[in-house]
Amino acid sequence: MTIDPFDALACPLDGEPLAGSGTCWRCPAGHSFDVARQGYLHLLPVQKKRSLAPGDSREMVAARRHFLNAGYYRPVAEAVNAAVLQCTSDEADRLACLDAGCGEGYYLRQLAAESANTQLSVIGLDISKWAALAAAKQDKRPRWVVGSNANIPVLPGTLDRILCLFGFPVYTEFARVLKTGGLLIRADAGPNHLRELREIIYPSLKPEKLPASEAPEGFSLVDTETVCYPLTLESPEVIADLLAMTPHLYRASVEGRERAAQLDRLTVTVEVQLVRLQHVG
Repeated sequence: MTIDPFDALACPLDGEPLAGSGTCWRCPAGHSFDVARQGYLHLLPVQKKRSLAPGDSREMVAARRHFLNAGYYRPVAEAVNAAVLQCTSDEADRLACLDAGCGEGYYLRQLAAESANTQLSVIGLDISKWAALAAAKQDKRPRWVVGSNANIPVLPGTLDRILCLFGFPVYTEFARVLKTGGLLIRADAGPNHLRELREIIYPSLKPEKLPASEAPEGFSLVDTETVCYPLTLESPEVIADLLAMTPHLYRASVEGRERAAQLDRLTVTVEVQLVRLQHVG
């Protein structure tokens, strides 16, 4: 198994190729971007930001790291690995893979651990600098980048796989950076995902809005899979981590969060829908 950092990067200001030298990356126009001391590359210019600190906070990233590293979503990661590594006969033994909204890097690390017969060139992209920082601290092999799915700092047609796991897909950008025939693996919460927790923190549940069933322009549907299993959380700390890593922490009322904080044990349903879409050019 070989894990290499993905190098076909593009300048976020003009789209031209970036060339790395030491701890700095430059485009032909002279725009330069430094690698942080912790090992991640910041490719989100201030003029592309919508806030001073976009994305997940340091606290949300820490909660996600604790929860995921404990293995609670391991079945989801295994299904993602299988979806990524199921190659067609004309694909090479080397895959370039982007995790678009990588968080603290859990799913890329799991993929790297399972890809024994495939060389991977990997990049994790997240708009949160705290996520990129946490990812870089845990594994130095991938290319960890602070950037946006709306302006992916990657050269056109250079990726074989894109992961968008519980994230915000930008299909025009995904189509631009994927090779023809490349795959987008998308993970979305199913209608019963964490239902038991949601019943506690909300006064009533609204019907879940499922993603569109039709393939977006430029893609064709390959297949879908549902990963569903019960998960028992056996401490207030684990329940708090789960809540803190989801949008429900900010959507719930103060009363709802207080009810969750009083729980010592909770069994929830994990239901994740995996969709594989192929870029048709």
